[in-house]
Amino acid sequence: MDLPYEQYFDAIPCYLTVQDRRFRIIKANQRFRNDFGEHKGRHCYDIYKHRTDRCEVCPVERTFQDGERHGSEEVVRTLDGREISVIVYTTPIRNEAGEITSVMEMSTDITEIKLLQKQLAESRERYRSLFEEVPCYISIQDRDLNIVEANRSFREAFGSYRGRKCYQTYKHRQEECIPCAVQATFEDGKIHTHEEVVTSLAGEKINTLVHSTSLRNGKGEIDHVMEMSTNITSIRKLQSQLESTGLLISSISHGIKGMLTGLDGGIYLVKSAMEKDNRKRLEQGWEMVLRNVDRIRNMVLNILYYAKEREPHWETITAGALASEVLGIVKSRAQIHGVELKTELDPDAGEYEGDPKAIRSLLLNLAENSLDACRVDKKKDNHKVTIRLEGHPDHVRWEFCDNGIGMDQETQEKAFSLFFSSKGAEGTGLGLFIANNIAQKHGGSIELQSELGKGTCFVVKIPRKRKISQAESTAS
Repeated sequence: MDLPYEQYFDAIPCYLTVQDRRFRIIKANQRFRNDFGEHKGRHCYDIYKHRTDRCEVCPVERTFQDGERHGSEEVVRTLDGREISVIVYTTPIRNEAGEITSVMEMSTDITEIKLLQKQLAESRERYRSLFEEVPCYISIQDRDLNIVEANRSFREAFGSYRGRKCYQTYKHRQEECIPCAVQATFEDGKIHTHEEVVTSLAGEKINTLVHSTSLRNGKGEIDHVMEMSTNITSIRKLQSQLESTGLLISSISHGIKGMLTGLDGGIYLVKSAMEKDNRKRLEQGWEMVLRNVDRIRNMVLNILYYAKEREPHWETITAGALASEVLGIVKSRAQIHGVELKTELDPDAGEYEGDPKAIRSLLLNLAENSLDACRVDKKKDNHKVTIRLEGHPDHVRWEFCDNGIGMDQETQEKAFSLFFSSKGAEGTGLGLFIANNIAQKHGGSIELQSELGKGTCFVVKIPRKRKISQAESTAS
């Protein structure tokens, strides 16, 4: 037996009301009466929202106007003061003539759904905040290695990623990296880890430890891969310094051993020459002693410079005065080695900004290198070192040219590398490395031109004005 209409109306599990054109509730179901109390003769906005005027946007009014069904979301207040979120739908009730006599409004309680939506939004915001603020570079990539999302650290270091491949953004290259951790994760779904050297937007080389992990859709399929890259540059620098320290100790040990052997040989010659009153032998021994003392002094100075990373102590340098100081040291050494020293110094070279002690060390290292290249060359009878100084509008230019043993291509490529020496046990591999380091710290450069068996030229350019760093500019 069918239930009568009234029972259907009361049994529906939502708030049902019938309202007239003045928005008065003329009928309400049991659930409405339970939660909102007496309704007869009262307006819907009074009962629902405890207000004295009708709502600005009213779906009931719209249905009276156009006869269509309308919907909205509202927050209403029950008799006991609870706030309930409801989704509202209205439908017209017509008489036999088709005229709208009233509107039925159905309001469904969606408070729990709204609460879940709020919690979901908060959860998403927390995860978004975590994604944005995590202190590593994070990118989300599709199967074509397009970056579809990236966090703040990534954007600050590598700039805009929209429409770009990961290898274009990270390495400024046009082809895919091989191997590629992201592609490997797409293939097997596993986490992959490796190290990379990437280039920031500012051109800085960054050592990174990379992890890639899969992101799956509702079907369990991998549609994206997240790549997390941690900056480990400082760790690698420390590791490099520790390795360099070990190499330095080894290099120094071999160098000192050779110098002590040379000193022993020179002292023996001096002692035996004095006993036999042999002047030629005495001069030969004394030259060996002086040469090895100079080598020890240079080694100590280079080690002290390398041992402490330092910024230049800027002063105004007179190029001619520093040239005279350097030549005063170099001339005596050239005489000892039997090398002709030729100088071409521009008297109007002028002044420039730099660290006098560092520049002096740079110039002496290059001069020593030229003299040594001549000293160890046994194929020529006459050797010559030419030192030039030129003043240019924006820089000072030095040249150190010799006709010594020269360098092959491989030696030239390694010449400025730390601990590389073409002199075998006689060299520490610090001199040219330190000279190049000093030039770079002054915003300058050293260019090398050499040919095996014919000789070598070092060209040094030091700007007249130092470049002000961003930190100094901000501080001033």
